[in-house]
Amino acid sequence: MNSDRLSEIENNLRAPALNVRKNALDELAEIPADIAVPILQKLAREENFALRRLAVMGLGNHRSEASFQALQQTIAQEADGNVIAEAANSIFEFGEPAIPILQQLFEISDNWLVRQTVISLLVETDRFDVLLTLAIAALKDETQTVREAGILALKKVLSSPLKDEALSVLTIMAQDSYWRNRWRAAIALHGTQDSQAKQLLSQLQRDEHWRVVAAALEGTLAEK
Repeated sequence: MNSDRLSEIENNLRAPALNVRKNALDELAEIPADIAVPILQKLAREENFALRRLAVMGLGNHRSEASFQALQQTIAQEADGNVIAEAANSIFEFGEPAIPILQQLFEISDNWLVRQTVISLLVETDRFDVLLTLAIAALKDETQTVREAGILALKKVLSSPLKDEALSVLTIMAQDSYWRNRWRAAIALHGTQDSQAKQLLSQLQRDEHWRVVAAALEGTLAEK
């Protein structure tokens, strides 16, 4: 590809129209990483957070060491939660090497979007140990939606050798004073054949809040 076309792509990445930006990003995905990554690294230094977010989206399209390092740098230095969350999505595409980076990101971040993003990504893996650790940590978060993401993540752990640990946490959540935590616990228990889990669902069917009861009943019906 000639330099004029590359310059045009760079300009289009900064265009006011979103569709023009997206088309430029898609075209850049087809260009070799040694050419595309420096363009995206330059874009990642823009003042506009939307452009920086676009840059980390693009870096996820190139599985190169330079791209991986650039995403790590963004995660370490970026201040905007939207950009960091997008960087987490992109670095997740690199597989197992990304897991410790995402775990550390969750542990040091106080941004609700970042923390929810990391948990949702790890649910897609078989790293049950990391997922359990972060799910328990999420229960202490100040943001309710992060706490709920942690409770729901325990559903994945129920299908692992760490099932008993997950059930212990869900037992506590099933007795929590806040109905939303009991509600999420009921949803997390859906589909498991464990006798303790069934007992918890039976208990939640008699809950004082109708949403909790409905979720527990749905979980029981799903087993039949």
